[in-house]
Amino acid sequence: MSLKKTIKVINNKIPHITFKKNKRFFIAALVGMLVFVGIITATASVTYYLTIRANSEAIREFEKSGITVESLAAKVIPEQGYDVKLDWNDVGQKLVESGAIDLQKYKENYKDPRYKELMTFITDNKKGGITVNKDNSYFWVNTLWALGLVQKSDVLEKGVMGTQYKDDIGSFASTGGWTLGSKDAVALFSSANIVDLTPEQQKLVATITENIYRPCCGNSAAFPDCNHGMAILGLVELMVSQGISEKEIYKAALAFNSYWFPQTYADLAYYFEAKQDSKWEDVDPKTVLGQAYSSGQGYARIKQEIGNVPGLQSGGGSCGA
Repeated sequence: MSLKKTIKVINNKIPHITFKKNKRFFIAALVGMLVFVGIITATASVTYYLTIRANSEAIREFEKSGITVESLAAKVIPEQGYDVKLDWNDVGQKLVESGAIDLQKYKENYKDPRYKELMTFITDNKKGGITVNKDNSYFWVNTLWALGLVQKSDVLEKGVMGTQYKDDIGSFASTGGWTLGSKDAVALFSSANIVDLTPEQQKLVATITENIYRPCCGNSAAFPDCNHGMAILGLVELMVSQGISEKEIYKAALAFNSYWFPQTYADLAYYFEAKQDSKWEDVDPKTVLGQAYSSGQGYARIKQEIGNVPGLQSGGGSCGA
């Protein structure tokens, strides 16, 4: 359609505007609009081309590295899971007694037969540790979330949440989002001694959690504003209360983060192996969990550098029960 015919159509569609009186103006305006659309289209095309090219280069680089998706998965989220050597004991029962967990809600939420054995961690006194894997990571993020939320904690009371946001405690995903308790989340907040922590152990918990980030947020577990941060806080408190070494605590925290965010940590494993010439099993867990790699911003920087690793498209856990 010619420019003249286009103007005629517009004139018919919008009869309350008289083009004859301002013909030159409208022709100029229309030409300008067409030029603008052309520029936007061209820019989008260039951007698309550059994105495809960057992804293609990332794929070629990945293929040349000799690293496979299977080898990354075997290291980051092994099928057999990760065993955390601690004593669970009656933690689950205490969570029910404190109101942090509503047993009926939990039974309904985990009525699938695959959770039958896991539910004994809530109802029974369990000897030995816990194992996190691809099938039970959802159960453990919630159960440890309940522990982190209700445990009497200097991190909660004296940290950012309990001081700067004292009047808005219920506004976070880790508080307002908790719906599996028999009490309101604000009432549960730092309200029960599920595990005994000395003043020195409380300080150690604060120090460790300040060094543990998660890729869904930009904050450390010392500011547990989402479920993953609160769950890590609960895990750290439980392990510190039993005198487990910092090294083992960081290893356990990295394992839980990895099962909650498999793509993130497979990407990071590829980054360390391909870009830093460091095997994933040799990288210091504390380093990986730091702000430079495990925070939302840190991971975004790494992701920009490595591009999309072929085959690693699985998403991470959501911030809600």
